[in-house]
Amino acid sequence: MALYEIRRNAENQIVLGKNEYESITIGAENVVRAIKKAIIERQMQVRRPVMVAFDGWYGVDWAAITKTLRVAAKQAGKDIRFRSVNSLFKDSSGLVNYKQTFITDDPCFGLVNTNGHLSDILDAGKVDGLRNELRSLRKEKNGPVAVVVFGAGAAVPELSGDYDLCFYFDKTRQPLLWQMWDGNLAPFGREEPDPKYGWKEYYYCDFYLLDRQKEYILPRMDFWVEAIGFKTLKMMPRKTYDKVCAMLVRQPIKEVNIIQPGPWGAYRYKDLFNVPGLGCNSWHELAGPELSVLIDCGGKEMVNFPFMNLMRHSDLLVGPYLAETYPGLFPLDIWLDDGYFPKPAPAERISMPIHNHPSTDYVKRHFKEPIGRYETYYIAEAYEGASTWHGYKDGVDLEKWERLCRASNNLKPIPNWKDYICNWPTNVGDLFLIPPGTVHGHGGNQMVLEMDTCPSIAGTEYSFFLYDYARKTWDDKTKTMTAKPCKMHLDHGFDNEKWVCGSYSEKYLQASPRVAKWTKEFQFDRYTSDPRMPFEVERFHFEKRAENNTQKRFVNILTLTAGQGVTIRSLDNPGLQTSILKFQSAVVPACFGRYEIVNDGEGLSTVVQLRWKKG
Repeated sequence: MALYEIRRNAENQIVLGKNEYESITIGAENVVRAIKKAIIERQMQVRRPVMVAFDGWYGVDWAAITKTLRVAAKQAGKDIRFRSVNSLFKDSSGLVNYKQTFITDDPCFGLVNTNGHLSDILDAGKVDGLRNELRSLRKEKNGPVAVVVFGAGAAVPELSGDYDLCFYFDKTRQPLLWQMWDGNLAPFGREEPDPKYGWKEYYYCDFYLLDRQKEYILPRMDFWVEAIGFKTLKMMPRKTYDKVCAMLVRQPIKEVNIIQPGPWGAYRYKDLFNVPGLGCNSWHELAGPELSVLIDCGGKEMVNFPFMNLMRHSDLLVGPYLAETYPGLFPLDIWLDDGYFPKPAPAERISMPIHNHPSTDYVKRHFKEPIGRYETYYIAEAYEGASTWHGYKDGVDLEKWERLCRASNNLKPIPNWKDYICNWPTNVGDLFLIPPGTVHGHGGNQMVLEMDTCPSIAGTEYSFFLYDYARKTWDDKTKTMTAKPCKMHLDHGFDNEKWVCGSYSEKYLQASPRVAKWTKEFQFDRYTSDPRMPFEVERFHFEKRAENNTQKRFVNILTLTAGQGVTIRSLDNPGLQTSILKFQSAVVPACFGRYEIVNDGEGLSTVVQLRWKKG
């Protein structure tokens, strides 16, 4: 798969104190030098060999880090020895047996590892052996300066008490996916990449083991290291890292967007975003848990870490209700679905697959996820022929439709598929509610602001495809629609199907805006909803400014859909602010309180807001 990042206007600015700012180390050579210095200083304090943990996420370039540190130590006349944590894991058969429970036989989805920890896949005897070795070396008068245990899981609870120093090497999600898709990711227990390592193994098992270890180690580490790439290493003491997170979570947050080509990909992005190498745009995530944040601390280089690192402050970020109801989950996603084509194209080219999404009950029973996928389509731009597929035509033979989909399996076309699915002409401001089990699909010739719940801490997608027109999908190497057709999810899709008809869609699921507040400065709309939908979709229209309030309870996600740019600024502390451009989102933390949205350009601005109903 192909995936690109957009860093347009993604910087989040914070102001650190002089000592905190100077404690941040930038660049591979400087970071390795600082690590060496920290180790030597600790050795001089304790006057014995220092035991050090290099823990971290998947995909860290441990070979380059340890090699460079080894060379630097040798040049300084210091003996630093290294132990890979991979030697502590169970053998390959033991790992396979453990993981199979979560990988399952389902061809497309797995089962969340709800309670697992890295200790579950370590060999207890080997862990005891390393612990005894560290304690023995600690007593050697003429021993090495330090012993470094490196790799994901180096500082598991069974070993963490034996270390004098602990470093956590962090990585954002997208570069890791590039490694995994290219067969260059080394999973637990392996020093070399495993080209057969699959995404289900990562998303349903290993992610949760890594995440719980990270949650354990962040409050205990001595230093945090950005380790997205070896040459761009950055390091800061835990005190500085904690200050950065605490400051960031109290102001509006912008994220690094991701954008992907695909079979219904369109071309409005060429007018809006500079994305070298992108051939078309099918998925564009503006805000959500799988993205990362860029932090400008006042230097030449910005710090980059996963957005979910901020969930250590979940009460402040998402509010007390969500923090308690869905621990560890950031439950909202914002996507921008491109649908602009310079020339007319058939529906089979410009439409999304016909699909539906699961309810909370369904994902709990089948995948052990905490919440289902509840979705909305807000039409942000509409062009000639704009439309949305939503619901089945009244009176059609639904059993026959299922038989046709199963017989096709997206390998042969269903010539009369349009006889079954309702197609609704659309215009700017239309909103489609898509509760679980509702068949639907973006129909093209429009820009859709897709606002959804996110069922998974790992960001796992739950869309059940029923029919994708038996078309080829995108090949990013050739930049053509020549790859294999998308796989369907027919069993889950029809098991989950609610058979929503067109008349029900028109009456109950095509929402309308109602004026909730009007002043001489702005109009605030709230769209009608459905009891199943857990969030509100709201909208501001203004020429100069509007006002809003999180009430210290609701995380707000704002997206500018019309206008050039706006500034989001606290009314109680005006120094806390950020600016977004058209089709950019900002997460306004629940703790933010009263704020204003100021038009940075001319004319009318429209800001669409997503927030939870309960708080």
